[in-house]
Formats: sequence, structure tokens, C-alpha cells
Amino acid sequence: MTPIKKHTGIAIPLVRDNIDTDTIIPSREMRSVSKAGLSEGLFAPWRYQDPDLRSPNLDFPMNQPAYSGATIFLGGRNFGCGSSREQAVWALQEWGCKAVIAHSFGTIFRNNATRNGLLTIALDSETIDMLSNWVTSDPQANRLDIDLIQCQINIANKMVRFEIAADTRTMLLEGLDEIGLTEKLLDEVDAFEKRDRRNRPWIYLS
Repeated sequence: MTPIKKHTGIAIPLVRDNIDTDTIIPSREMRSVSKAGLSEGLFAPWRYQDPDLRSPNLDFPMNQPAYSGATIFLGGRNFGCGSSREQAVWALQEWGCKAVIAHSFGTIFRNNATRNGLLTIALDSETIDMLSNWVTSDPQANRLDIDLIQCQINIANKMVRFEIAADTRTMLLEGLDEIGLTEKLLDEVDAFEKRDRRNRPWIYLS
């Protein structure tokens, strides 16, 4: 995975509660087991007037020039709830999303995001509303500056701190999946096994 240390991008406010994975990528849009080709179905129920004809809903921010080139989504409570489909994360990433900032997340969605290198940041509702209002006033100019090293978001003259689990932060900063994170501890695992062989030799067959 590509390491994430800092990212500055245009944000699309979708500050609605309970945006579920079937809205992010409807099951009818998943036509293969591949990660490719999912971005066209991203937010299809809202993005298109007719999902079959792909006629755009011009009231939806993803179809508005002001948000062209966006790489961040702002959400409300329980973003990514519903099913466990990993395609929701894949669709976001293929479209170009680097981070989702919301009040809270569905647990499985957030775990899937971490495993695929998508940054998720949880903030209180008041801060989400503040960011949304600031972005909406001039989306192209008012970009969010995310610093995972310092765990903060910078806008104009303000700085917003956020918390993230230490293991998650390490995985994202270093571009590791869970196997890679475990491999960082191989020296400790080897040292434990050597001690254990001395202390309990009968456990080992060879």
C-alpha cells in the first residue's frame, strides 16, 4: 500500500448520518470480484438520476465543477454502516478518495479502510459542521490539509487535532497491511521462541 503521511485535498461534504455500504456501492454495481471498475458505481443512488443510463444528478456534489478533483469526503454519524462489503472502500479509492472524515464509522468499514490504506478520521459533530461550512464556501480554495504525522487537520489559521489508534497510524504511515505490521515484530517472536525452547524443550518436536 502507498504510505500516507500528509495529504491536501478538496473535500466533498456528505454530512448525512448512516450512509451505508449499499449507498456507497450498491450490490447491483458489483459485477465482478475485481477491484477495478467500481468507481462508476460509487454513490450511484445519489449520483445518477437513472443509474442504468448514468444520467447525472446535477444537485449531487460529485457532479458539480466546484468539487472537481476532490479526494476527501466529509460524513456524519455511522459512515459505512450496513454490510461488510470491502468493495465500498475499493470504490472510494478507485475514484480517488484518500480520506474520509466523519463523526463515526461502521466498525467493519473502518477496519477495511485501514487494511486497504484509506485514512478514516473521527471528529465531533460540531467540528464536522465547521469543516463542511468552510469547505462549502469555496471548495477549490478551501482545501483540507491532513497531517497524519502530527495527527491534525489544518485550515486557514485553525488547527484541528484528531486521535487515531497507534497500530492503525503505523500501518498508514508505513504503507503496511496487518501481515506487514506483524512482520515488524519478527525479531521479538524469534527471541521469544528461543527462550521458550530453553524453558520448555519438550514442547518442540525438533
